[in-house]
Amino acid sequence: MIQQIPTKTGARDQLMNDLKSVIQDAEAWLRHGGQLTGEEFQAAKAKFEKTLTSAKADLIRLEETVVEKTKEAAKATDEYVHENPWKSVCIGAGVGLLLGVLISRR
Repeated sequence: MIQQIPTKTGARDQLMNDLKSVIQDAEAWLRHGGQLTGEEFQAAKAKFEKTLTSAKADLIRLEETVVEKTKEAAKATDEYVHENPWKSVCIGAGVGLLLGVLISRR
């Protein structure tokens, strides 16, 4: 069974939307909190908690996606280094030399 991981952009966009909703709900709650009746207050609180829970879930999904992608990149890098050790050493030395030149010019 293939499990499809949500795209980073989609999860990030959903998280941003949920966080905006949390902020908007909190602002509305603060502005009108004193005027709400018991039922209205409970409904506003429930909506706020639902949005906050959704934002937390989106954040966890985004974190899992980032961790998974990082593991994949680390594994690919490890495989490449094991398959091409001298090429990897040369690339690392070249990047180090380039950074050293750039830093010393300042």
